[in-house]
Amino acid sequence: MRIKNLNLKNFRNYAEESVEFKDGLNVLFGKNAQGKTNCAEAVFYLCTGVSPRAKRDKQLIRQGEQKAELSASAEGRYGKIEITAAITESGREFKLNGNKITKSADILGNLFSVFFSPHELRLIQDGPDERRRFLNVSISQLSRPYYVALCRYNNVLEQRNNLLKLRDLDAVYDSLPVWDEQLCKYAAVIARKRADYIGMLAPLAAEAHSFLTDGGEELKISPEKKYKGSEAELEKRLFDELSNNYDRDIRLGYTASGPHRDDIDIEINGIDAKNFASQGQTRTAALSIKLAEVEIFKELSGEYPVLILDDVMSELDLPRRKKLVERTSGLQTILTCTHAERVLYGKEANKIKIEGGAVKR
Repeated sequence: MRIKNLNLKNFRNYAEESVEFKDGLNVLFGKNAQGKTNCAEAVFYLCTGVSPRAKRDKQLIRQGEQKAELSASAEGRYGKIEITAAITESGREFKLNGNKITKSADILGNLFSVFFSPHELRLIQDGPDERRRFLNVSISQLSRPYYVALCRYNNVLEQRNNLLKLRDLDAVYDSLPVWDEQLCKYAAVIARKRADYIGMLAPLAAEAHSFLTDGGEELKISPEKKYKGSEAELEKRLFDELSNNYDRDIRLGYTASGPHRDDIDIEINGIDAKNFASQGQTRTAALSIKLAEVEIFKELSGEYPVLILDDVMSELDLPRRKKLVERTSGLQTILTCTHAERVLYGKEANKIKIEGGAVKR
């Protein structure tokens, strides 16, 4: 997968700009707060339909404007792709090769991208919701059935949680099995695909981590053991778990078990990374997971994703910078930094200077 060009209009701090990308390494450089990350964010947004930074799409619209427009031309193993997005206060509209995309699920799987920034340390340091978010965004790009199951699961879960708050307990007990049957059907799909994904991720992340640390540290990733078995087995196990905990859920007022409560175990040299890893260890572990994600995309889709590295080099020591540059050779990489010459180490790159929301030509 290769992004050829990106066009922005009223996106973040860009009035109107076009950016040309090449194969291999593309370096967006310039002073802080000029728009480098905004440009990288736009690429990821077109690939996934979500921003790695903004919670609401309307935050992407340039201040004082009513509408943001962005588009990209790309080329992959199945030919050329043109994707556009228009964002307003009231909603958004995507088009693929000129045809309107009516379902959010259809945005996914056209362009693939992996995004890493210093904020991705949350993947290790923060609570389980960050690790679930990582799994959801990554697996959804690769599996439309997963994305559909996730959306439907969340809808049913909301209905079940609303039911648990009712005062009429007889109605609650009578209705819960009906909701649970639906919930567990989608939960089983989510749990099975997450387990399969982590099964691929773990050895690849361990290998990437060993490479970045010259074998000095061992990274181990594992899912919660309760989600083993086929989808049918998982569906029955989850249904039984929910059925046995009606009193608990009614007392709490929410559903306390299921994939929305999942987590991943992450260890470095046998020690829980979430609680005891240093800042440097955390950074390297998170980066290793992202590099593993890149390899999974290649294995499952047949081509490498666009790798976006936002302000990563400033957070790494010199040996690991060089290792990262070596590791990403052959990928189309979009890297943001303040000084291009400090991160290239003799490597050829397409250098793009960003100043005040514009490409300085």
